[in-house]
Amino acid sequence: MEVVGVGSSHAKGAKSECLLFDLDDTLYPLSTGLNLACRKNIQEFMLNQLAIEETEVPRMCLELYREYGTTMAGLKDLGYEFDDDDFHAYVHGKLPYDALKPYPLLRNLLLAMPQRKIIFTNADKAHASQVLSRLGLEDCFEGVICFETLNPVPPPPVASSADHGSGVVADDNMVVTGETSKLLFAFANLDPNKTVGSSNLVPGADHALSSIHNIKEALPQIWGKVKKSIWTKSSNLVWKL
Repeated sequence: MEVVGVGSSHAKGAKSECLLFDLDDTLYPLSTGLNLACRKNIQEFMLNQLAIEETEVPRMCLELYREYGTTMAGLKDLGYEFDDDDFHAYVHGKLPYDALKPYPLLRNLLLAMPQRKIIFTNADKAHASQVLSRLGLEDCFEGVICFETLNPVPPPPVASSADHGSGVVADDNMVVTGETSKLLFAFANLDPNKTVGSSNLVPGADHALSSIHNIKEALPQIWGKVKKSIWTKSSNLVWKL
């Protein structure tokens, strides 16, 4: 996924140095229909690919989502065997991405934020690329935490000891991997496998916004004084303590 960094400059007045944005149903509204289409595709996968009883699929889909954070994780834990790429192609490959249009207002809002910005999605890298591209936000984020990040394929053996590092990797497609994603979630006090949050409107979250447009009014501290950073930067998007 080609997510071009917004540059290394930081506004000296910013309170935080890195912001973690959820992708789905955050950068675009529920009214696009992607959420419902995704659920429908997951249920069809369960029915057609895993031969789960049709009458059980809706209940099981919801219960696994609530218990595991994603239905896919729940299915894996119950012992269902299927290829991850096949699942993502079936569930996300058929989504109505045409419903997503360029979003210049959000783009300007994001670019006005002085912090480095990272995207999070439980979906795969291809889905993140589709969404950001269609919204016109590809260059608003420095990296993405996605399914491949949270479920990395073990790397091949490295011949040279000089190549051994901290285990933190950033590939050419700007996917944040390894210890970086763990650090981000620990810093944000989030469980990436259980991302259902709340407040008065959404139980568990500090703030619940009807639209991301309201973020400046709801969280003016984003534009406040910079905290001393706990991050250091090595090559490209390799972050470590």
